[in-house]
Amino acid sequence: MPASSEVEHQNADWVSVHEKICQLLIPLRTVLPFYDSEKKRQHGREQKISREKFLAELTHKAAQKFLFEGKHEDAIPAALHSLKFTISVHGWNSGELVPAYLMLAEASLGLGHLSQAEEYLSQAQWSVLKTTNCSNIIQSKLYRNLGLLYAAKGNFEEALYYLANDIYHASCAFGTNDVAVSGGYFHMADVFFRQNRMDVANSLYTEVTEIWYNHFSRLIDHQFQSLLSPAEINVLPEEEIPGDLLDESQQSEATQMLNAILDLREQAPKPQPDKIAKVVFTLAMFHYLIVDIPKAHELIKRTLSIIKTVQVEGLEDAVHRLVKLIKSKPFYAKCEPSQCGLPNPAFGQRGW
Repeated sequence: MPASSEVEHQNADWVSVHEKICQLLIPLRTVLPFYDSEKKRQHGREQKISREKFLAELTHKAAQKFLFEGKHEDAIPAALHSLKFTISVHGWNSGELVPAYLMLAEASLGLGHLSQAEEYLSQAQWSVLKTTNCSNIIQSKLYRNLGLLYAAKGNFEEALYYLANDIYHASCAFGTNDVAVSGGYFHMADVFFRQNRMDVANSLYTEVTEIWYNHFSRLIDHQFQSLLSPAEINVLPEEEIPGDLLDESQQSEATQMLNAILDLREQAPKPQPDKIAKVVFTLAMFHYLIVDIPKAHELIKRTLSIIKTVQVEGLEDAVHRLVKLIKSKPFYAKCEPSQCGLPNPAFGQRGW
């Protein structure tokens, strides 16, 4: 490795991991003391394993966070540390190594290092084959990364095969309509798009939008129901507006997929306003749920502008519920109508 590349790698390594774990590594790097009894030796070994398990989990979370943020270069040293500690705890032949291999593969794919990604995925695949009762969740992640690898290499038929397996295992783990399945559909749609098979691609993009729309609608409707019961109207104070209803993974996937689909819909040779409106409002619900209220306002207004010219089944009622829900929250009462960005209560035929 050239000197400059090595320095850059060490800098990335330090920034992403060492600041968090440096002090925790000291006991592991210290030569174990001489114990005068087997009981003390056993206790020392247990302490070492406990520290390594903790560090494996800590570095795993750090790597995962970098991947969510698209910081693939920083994710690699964190994932390598996670792999190292996991090997120390479980050994080379354990299925526990698969998550670390998958993170390394995902980071390598993000950097365009396809041969390195393929190597990590081969290791992960081998570990899965040797593991009895490997979970559907792990297999789904493995097949998704294999699908992305072959798509990046231009081998579309292999990519579709692995993405279909991703969808199958995600459906077994979470159900056929869960958001965990949407990623497989989205990446499969991208492959069909690259093959210029637009009818299939559009159908799959619609399926992805519907999955997220229905997921967010259920979360919104659950809150909206509280408005129907006076005893529950104020059940959620401002500080408890549910921004944690979506975990980091779901937030990352939702914003990536829905914004990509919106761009494709808007740039299509023949834009379809009904489909654009559905994606825009799905994003409005998403931004409400992560408590990005100004962006939610902007997207609600945009949705209303579109549905003035085209009818989308159920969308007007959904907008009404979200507007009413936002206006019921304490933070809305603190701002001026012009600042809040929501339509005047008298707008539209409903008089919202």
